[in-house]
Amino acid sequence: MSKTYITTAIPYVNGAPHIGHAMDYCLADVYARHRRLLGDEVRLQAGVDEHGNKIFQKAQELGMPVEEYVAENARKFRDFIEKLGVSYTDFIRTTDLEHEKRCQEIWRRLSDHIYKAKYEGWYCSGCERFITQKEYDENSGICPDHQKPYEKLVEENYYLRIADFKDQIRAAIESDEMLVLPEFRKKEVLKLLEESPDVSVSRSTEQLTWGVPVPGDETQVMYVWIDALSNYITILGYPDVDISDWWPAAAQFVGKDILRFHAIIWPAMLIGLGLPLPKTLISHGFVLADGQKMSKSIGNVVDPIEVLDKHGLDAFRYYFLRHVDTFNDSDFTWEKFEKAYNNELANDLGNLVQRLATMAYKNGVKLDTEPSFGFDVEYTGLMDKFEFSRAFDYVWEKVQNVNKRIDDEKPWMLAKNGETEKLQECLKSLIVELLNVNYMLSPFIPNTTEKIFEVFTGEIEPPKTPLFPKQ
Repeated sequence: MSKTYITTAIPYVNGAPHIGHAMDYCLADVYARHRRLLGDEVRLQAGVDEHGNKIFQKAQELGMPVEEYVAENARKFRDFIEKLGVSYTDFIRTTDLEHEKRCQEIWRRLSDHIYKAKYEGWYCSGCERFITQKEYDENSGICPDHQKPYEKLVEENYYLRIADFKDQIRAAIESDEMLVLPEFRKKEVLKLLEESPDVSVSRSTEQLTWGVPVPGDETQVMYVWIDALSNYITILGYPDVDISDWWPAAAQFVGKDILRFHAIIWPAMLIGLGLPLPKTLISHGFVLADGQKMSKSIGNVVDPIEVLDKHGLDAFRYYFLRHVDTFNDSDFTWEKFEKAYNNELANDLGNLVQRLATMAYKNGVKLDTEPSFGFDVEYTGLMDKFEFSRAFDYVWEKVQNVNKRIDDEKPWMLAKNGETEKLQECLKSLIVELLNVNYMLSPFIPNTTEKIFEVFTGEIEPPKTPLFPKQ
């Protein structure tokens, strides 16, 4: 049995869970379920980033102790992850005492690559990162993600010397030792790497107190990168225990907006620690709302919890795993969602299960033995390349093929003509085919596939209510 470790990016807890977080979790969960079906032992990490000025300021605005604020929001994210049906095994909070202690030891081990220097330049509080003059000029002094002007800062901080690691990072990316997906993101990262400056890894306690203290310097706290990025290994016990059974991660899922940090700063830290790089970094795009980036100011934000409450978990997973491209920006509208729900989930799958189960029940059909399941080569190839939306499309064609077989073979005519043996063979064959398709669907819509399996094994009986009632 192989061990497979999968990670998701840890979000800040200064806001509500959004669609981007849901994509991280759902994509990682699909891969985790797929690997488990192949017999792997899987650990799937999730968690929250609880340090930094944005969080501290938000707690102050609300008149709450910051510890209480982060605890409350950590619960919200954990509830959200569970609401999405994510089969995670590990959940980390960056305020966990063990994590903080391990981060300080990681800092000590990276100390040969860390230096203190004065910084005078531009900073984005929304991104919580310093901005080069070139980036400032390209964006006309305004952060494109947060639509706020950059701030001018003068501050003495510690820096991680990225220059120490550029050649090794470049070689790892170019050789696919650390595979960056999709391919066009790999090219973007290599270009960014050329221009990547050393990165600030601390803030003065005059500017920030809510963070992990820098070892040996009470005037500084750790800045987001060494604290937040380290979570992927501190949750495994590093550096207190040997993590080689689980590290390197098989797959790390991140949004495209934070890929640069995971493909440059994170590998630099790992190389500095003498640890192998993750095998694959998977970067997904944004979910757009009717062609526009979701924004509170525009008022077009789609609340994932609203979608879940209105249509249910597997309808949510169906749309966002099939109709949202795994790698590229994709569009969401309620009209598209409801069309997919009614025409595909309700008609193609829900109606198929209902009518096949009804025919089997009426004609006393049941399987003699429990069928064995497996994946075909094309499906496995797509899943192994993390092309989940294409894999989902591929399986959905098989759902439609079962429907077509029923229409072509007309089992109701066999019943009408009294051809009992042919009818039994026909219906059993259709059920086995559907169950095989169901097996391939199970990483995507696990609750529904479990219900379908229960319907067609043992005493077959049609569902008392439709799997997907038309809306």
